[in-house]
Amino acid sequence: MPDNSAAGTVIVISSHVVRGSVGNRAAVFALETLGHQVWALPTIILPWHPGHGRSTRLTFAEADFDAAIDDLIRAPWVGEVKAVLSGYFGNAAQASSVARLVSALREKNPELFYVCDPVMGDLGGLYVPEATAEAIRDHLIPLASLATPNRYELAWMVGAPLEDNTAVMEAALSLGPPRMLVTSAVAMMAGGTGNLYLSGRHALLAEHRVVDKPPNGLGDLLAAVFLSRLLSGMDDEKALQLATASVYEVLVRAVKRGSDELTLASDASSLSTPMAMVQMRRLMHPAQRKKS
Repeated sequence: MPDNSAAGTVIVISSHVVRGSVGNRAAVFALETLGHQVWALPTIILPWHPGHGRSTRLTFAEADFDAAIDDLIRAPWVGEVKAVLSGYFGNAAQASSVARLVSALREKNPELFYVCDPVMGDLGGLYVPEATAEAIRDHLIPLASLATPNRYELAWMVGAPLEDNTAVMEAALSLGPPRMLVTSAVAMMAGGTGNLYLSGRHALLAEHRVVDKPPNGLGDLLAAVFLSRLLSGMDDEKALQLATASVYEVLVRAVKRGSDELTLASDASSLSTPMAMVQMRRLMHPAQRKKS
């Protein structure tokens, strides 16, 4: 097991479900399994994922959430924090509050790594209010060290359809964060899906086969595992390969069990030492294309 102090403390801010492995439940488990201390702040609380049927949505008053952010900013242990990961927000004001948190922590530690997982929609369109999506795009994406949208969220943020990976890469570069990990990218292998990673130097595609009717929480899990691998000092390509293999393996095992949720407690070894094979490809970076 990695040394906790070396791995670094991560603040995770997303939804909390009583039953299931989405939002904070997925991210916190993954980060703790990989050796991190975690401060977990829920944005909303739900008995289960809305995809399982209607459930009561427990929310926080905007002023109360903002006050909790104030507490974190002035916490005596804030020097422990190496990274912040944000996911689902209950309203637009929460995104602005988290932007304030990240900015305040960066004043104390310019090396703070911030991952923005802009949880806002999928192939069917936005599933959060437009004001919340706009707040994520306008206030949080510009602060991100790494953003992890799916292809449809990226398309909404740039206002253009992304039908191929060239368009995905151009859109990722235009959005601004120095690192982008785009899920649901266009696979080059038949019957596959991909995670496309773009930085100033790399354009990488990690592919695996599509698994039908996957449980929710895969994006939350990927953002957390990839963050952990980067914080460990691993190079980008290896980090992408291992994170993709972990999430794919967890997915396959949950589906094989017939589970309607990711079965993380049974599959912790898949997070630390995944065995699944992932097809890695190096793509032509848009900057190289422009030179030629």
